[in-house]
Amino acid sequence: MRRLLFSLVLASLAVPASASLPVGAKAPDIKTMGALGGKNFRLHLAEQLRQGPVVLYFYPKAFTKGCTLEAKAFADAAPDFRKAGARVIGMSADDLPTLRKFSVEHCRSAFPVAVASRATIKAYDVSMPLAGAVATMSNRTSYVIARDGRIAMVHSDLDWKDHVAKTLTAVRAMNK
Repeated sequence: MRRLLFSLVLASLAVPASASLPVGAKAPDIKTMGALGGKNFRLHLAEQLRQGPVVLYFYPKAFTKGCTLEAKAFADAAPDFRKAGARVIGMSADDLPTLRKFSVEHCRSAFPVAVASRATIKAYDVSMPLAGAVATMSNRTSYVIARDGRIAMVHSDLDWKDHVAKTLTAVRAMNK
């Protein structure tokens, strides 16, 4: 029974991530709590967009290998995103205490990470497909949201490796 359950979980993780919010769609507004540098951070997407484009990236679970590597890659690239005029915000279904710790240890206080509620995960169509269960965590999807609140670019792939490069390229292209 354990082997069957393990096989079902692995099979569900092999399902490619997908996001159905198309380029040009209005990004759903978000109001939630998160963390920046270990301190509470109140996120209101509309307020963030007043300052320029936002890279909103969803990840499944803090402190897992892929999510840790992705957070470190976004932290390394944070100066490049700032130079291009964009803000980076990570989103997951993790709780606030976990995000406070993750924001320091792996995001290196370079950008905030915030709580993605079930409603947010549904609104952004980033639900992790799990065999026979209601998904409570997100897949790995990155959105570049233009200052006008429209989706300018989307990249959905469980492999973290291309998210930073693709979103940075999209942000830079917006400035040309």
